[in-house]
Parts: sequence; C-alpha cells; structure tokens
Amino acid sequence: MVTPFEPVVPEPRSAADRLLAVLSAFEQAHPTLALTDIARRADLTLPTAHRLVATLTSWGALERDETGRYQIGFRLWEIAALAPRGVALRQAALPFLEDLYEATHENVHLAVRDGQDVVYIERLSGRAAIGVRSQIGARWPLHATGVGLVLLAHGPHELQDRYCASELSAFTPFTLTDPARLQRTLAEVRRSGVAVSDRQITGDALSVAAPVRGPSGDVVAAVSIVVPWEGAQTPALVPAVRLAGRGISRALGWRPETRRGHGAG
Repeated sequence: MVTPFEPVVPEPRSAADRLLAVLSAFEQAHPTLALTDIARRADLTLPTAHRLVATLTSWGALERDETGRYQIGFRLWEIAALAPRGVALRQAALPFLEDLYEATHENVHLAVRDGQDVVYIERLSGRAAIGVRSQIGARWPLHATGVGLVLLAHGPHELQDRYCASELSAFTPFTLTDPARLQRTLAEVRRSGVAVSDRQITGDALSVAAPVRGPSGDVVAAVSIVVPWEGAQTPALVPAVRLAGRGISRALGWRPETRRGHGAG
C-alpha cells in the first residue's frame, strides 16, 4: 500500500535562483512577509532563507520593519528607476496624463506589457473617481483591461496566437474569454486605434485605452481612462485618450512618418 505524501519541492540549484526566489516571494497581495513565510513561498529551508534574507537586507534589497517582518528595500527602487520603461517613460507621459485627468477627474493609467501581463507604472485618481482594482506595480491579464487589449493587439503575432490559445480568466460575466471573439476584438483595436474594456474587471467600470509609440513606431505602452460604466460617454472619451497617447508618443520621439509594423496607419 502506497502512503500518500506531500511532494518535496527541490530548492533552486544556483545561488542566483535562490536570491530571485526570495525576492519573488513578495507581491502586490503580500508586500510584507515574515521569515517563515519567505521560506515557504520561495520553497527554501528556513536556514537557507535566513542566510539569503540577511544578505539581501545588508545590501538594501530588503528592509525589516519594527515588527520583524520584511519588505522590499529602497535600493531595488533605485535600480528599477534605471529601467527605460519605468521612470523615463513616466516622466515623459506625466504632463499628458495630468491633462487627461484634469479634463475628466477620473482614473488615468499608464501601463506596459511584461510577458502575458499588463503592468501599471502610473495612475492618477481623484477622490470622486470610481474605485478601481489597479495599482502602480500591479499585474493583470492582457485580455481583461483596456491597456492590456492595446498592448496585446500590437504585440507579436506569436504572442497573440499563444495568448488566445491559453485559458482566459474571467472576472465578471462580461470578461472576454472566447478566443475567436478576442481575436476579432484585437483586430478592431488595431483598426480603430483604441480599445474599450466594458465591465471586464468589475461590473461598474469601463475603460478606453490608446497606444503609446516609441521613436521607431512600435507600441511601447498604453494610456487609458476608467470611468463609471453607467452613463459612460464612450465616443467623447475616445478623442481625449487618443490625443494623450499621441502626445506621449511624440514626447518619446515618435513621428507619424516613422510608424511601422502591423497596426500602423
């Protein structure tokens, strides 16, 4: 008779893998962790986790709070600020995001694609704006947000085929989960130059998004506005969001005559 047992998860083989496993234990839903939590989430023994956490804390990648729990350290923020799709992009985009916010006083987002996820790198929101689940640094599936649809529509064909063949998570009854419908939606995004995400994350919000292009014309980011679904004047939002996207693109060095790749036009 075979006795059921829990499978033993091997520790990462290299020291670099172990260090990355420790850092990957932190996420939006778990910004602070106890040492035992880090060891469990990183699949490390407690002594190994203790040694690696001490190394990362000494370097500044982690910080320990007054309760003894750990959080991401400021040194990592300094390193991340060097990423070309991070602070530099946000600085170029901020005046246009502020203009879009001042015109609507609703949620304004700037996001980039990382693999099969959209990552929010800036958000402006007023106290009267509709509540949203997006935060700076948060990740969401590409198909479920306006910015994600823009980035997926202008991504490589191989990415689109692979993504549409994968399981599409549903967050509301309106989330796009049919591959054929998603493909048609992506084609429409490329044709129209904007994406409309209708109650896909929450049942009370609608977003309109437009692409942001880099100097070569490739889509490097997406800008969006999120408004209450009830009473949303989508046709009135489209020109404003499209104008913000074009303004950020020009600030990054894009000129219309340099556009190339599918979706240009």
